[in-house]
Amino acid sequence: MTDLSTAEHHIHCVTNFQDLVSTPFHGEMNAICWTRTLSGDFSEIVQKIELNENMEELDEELLRALSLSEQGQLARSILLNDLKLLKAQGASPILNLIRCYERDESFPFFPTDVYSFHVDRSPVPTDTFLCTYYGESSEILPNAQAEQKVLLPEIRDALKKLYGGTEEGFESFLNEHFFDLHYQAKPKARPFSLGLGHLWKLAVDHPESQVAPCIHRAPSEKAGESRLLLIC
Repeated sequence: MTDLSTAEHHIHCVTNFQDLVSTPFHGEMNAICWTRTLSGDFSEIVQKIELNENMEELDEELLRALSLSEQGQLARSILLNDLKLLKAQGASPILNLIRCYERDESFPFFPTDVYSFHVDRSPVPTDTFLCTYYGESSEILPNAQAEQKVLLPEIRDALKKLYGGTEEGFESFLNEHFFDLHYQAKPKARPFSLGLGHLWKLAVDHPESQVAPCIHRAPSEKAGESRLLLIC
């Protein structure tokens, strides 16, 4: 359970959407949360949709076509409004129903899927927004409690063997395969659950960023329980 009253100092809480989008990151603060307690039955929406794949995008037309109870309709109105708010800011939000993400088995000693602690990168200034409405929620990790995996000697040596090229091109190799985006939690690290219903803004690694990017990961899903997640 997320207790935002004991949140790490790199997290800043706000009480409305405008403050969420307008408050800049600074210092060690690289995660901003619009704290909310949502009404409505989001589980009803999840149960109404048959997943044919491990993940399916839910568009507005599909949501509006669902026959829902009063509580389900309330949940739907919140989803539609969140999409509207973010689109009005120029974002491209996606609402996903997720059974599980694809696991990366390309490099057994170094998975680069979203279950690994990682940061997001962009060539242009942007932020990551996300909200979990149902199911297990994502986690973030204070930067001081993590180490970049490519700097760990044993992993770096293994990557150099995998690379097999000249030293000059090694960093480009790490970048091209996204190895440099991934982190390992330090001993006694305390990941922080983003909880249900809260809308988060996370710092991204981009050329104009003034803060460290926010380290986060997808949770391990519970068997038989899908996640309802908005992300952009």
